[in-house]
Amino acid sequence: MIETIQQLFPRLREGEFKITSQRDTRYNCVAWAAGDVRRWWWPAESPLAFWPPKVKREESISSFIDAFGTLGYELTGSGHHEEGIEKVAIFASADRVPTHIARQLANGSWTSKIGCLEDIAHIEVNGVGGSDYGEVAAFLGRPKSTSIF
Repeated sequence: MIETIQQLFPRLREGEFKITSQRDTRYNCVAWAAGDVRRWWWPAESPLAFWPPKVKREESISSFIDAFGTLGYELTGSGHHEEGIEKVAIFASADRVPTHIARQLANGSWTSKIGCLEDIAHIEVNGVGGSDYGEVAAFLGRPKSTSIF
């Protein structure tokens, strides 16, 4: 499977990512970034796709920003690791249609759900850039949860 992922994302070089889960079709990258592994998040009008209530159901960067705004995320200037801040990166195609979301891990590396395939941890956010996912269009951040549970 490592070879397949490297073929899909040529920017990922050996040793710069690892598979962290088995394949799972219940959730996608948007849900994974949101911390939800029970549902498929996408703004399409579909009984199979979840989208936060009152957020416009359109494939636009602003709609994705608004969806993550319901989780406490706001636009931030970069994907650089900041202590106490959780970040996500919204990727978009050249015509500005969202294609993927990655979430930053506590150590500053990133995690992505690759479609219906596995979740991966990758060192560089842009490791999954290019090809089908396009480039990072926006970074969002929120204070890390301080819950003791």
